[in-house]
Amino acid sequence: MPSRNFYSGSGLDRAEHLRDDAEWLRAQLSKSTTRILPVWRTKNLIDTRSRISGEPRPVWLPSLKAARLLELADELIFLGLRDGEVRIALDLSTVEEPSEHPDLAPLGEFVDLREIGPLLPRDEGSILAYARGLAHWHKTHPFCGRCGHPTESTQNGHVRRCSNPDCGTSHFPRSDPAVIMLVHDGDRCLLGRQPFWPPGMHSVLAGFVEPGESLEEAVIREVFEEVTLKVDQVTYHSSQPWPFPSSIMLGFSARALNTEIKVDERELERARWYSREEMLNSPEDESFRLPRRDSIARRLVDDWLKETGS
Repeated sequence: MPSRNFYSGSGLDRAEHLRDDAEWLRAQLSKSTTRILPVWRTKNLIDTRSRISGEPRPVWLPSLKAARLLELADELIFLGLRDGEVRIALDLSTVEEPSEHPDLAPLGEFVDLREIGPLLPRDEGSILAYARGLAHWHKTHPFCGRCGHPTESTQNGHVRRCSNPDCGTSHFPRSDPAVIMLVHDGDRCLLGRQPFWPPGMHSVLAGFVEPGESLEEAVIREVFEEVTLKVDQVTYHSSQPWPFPSSIMLGFSARALNTEIKVDERELERARWYSREEMLNSPEDESFRLPRRDSIARRLVDDWLKETGS
C-alpha cells in the first residue's frame, strides 16, 4: 500500500529494465497511448481551467501532439509505465517564456508544485514531484564532480555519464536524507519557527543526516543543537519524498527528557511548547499556523493530536 504522505504513491511501474534502450523510448513517441508531461524550470504544466475551478490537474500531452515540443526539449526522461502505457517527462527549460510560446500558451500555465500540491490527487502529485526532481537534478549536474568534464544524459534520463573517456564516471539522481521529528513531553508538543517562513508558520524540528551517524543519532543531535533538549524513545513514523529540491524526509517522534528550551538563533527564530488544545484551536493566520498540509510535518502533528497523551 502506498504511504499516505503527499508526493509518494504514484502507482507508476518505474520499469528500470527499459531504461537502457534509447531506441525503444524513441519508438514510443509514435504511439497514441504515450503521454508527455512538460516541465519548465522545475514548474509543472497545469490546465488553466482546472486551476480556476480549484481542482488543478496536470497536462498530459499525447505524444503525437507534442512533436514540435520534442524538438525544444533539454531532456527526455522516461518516468515509467502507468497501466502499461508509457509516461515521459519533457524538460522545456530552454523556452524563454512559455506563456508567449504558440505551442505552450494554449495548453495551460507552469506552476510551482508547492502552490498546488495539496489540491492534487496523490498519485498525480507524486508523478509531478518525480518529474520535477529529475529535471532539477539534470540542470544542476552538467559537469562531472570527479574530473570537471561535461556529463551526458543516459539510461533514458536516469544517469549522467562523464564524457571524458579517461573518466567515464556515472552519476545518479540524489536524495538528501533529512530527519524530521515531533518532540513531545507527553502532553505538549514542541514547535519552532524559522524567520524566512511565511508569517505565522510553525513546524516540528528537522535537519540533515551527517556522514557516519544513524537516523536515530541524527534526531538526538539535531534536537539538542536547535533547542538543547535531550530526548529518548526515538521512534520511526514514516517517510516522504520532498523534491524542493531533492530531499527524502524521514519522520520520527521523540520524548523530551527535559523541558527547558534554549533556542539556537542561527537555526530558529523561536520555539516553545504547545498543548493539544492550543494546536487544535490554531487560528491558522499570521499569528500562528500549523505546517502546510502536504508536508510530513503536518502529518506528524495531526497524528500526535489524535493520540490521548503518553
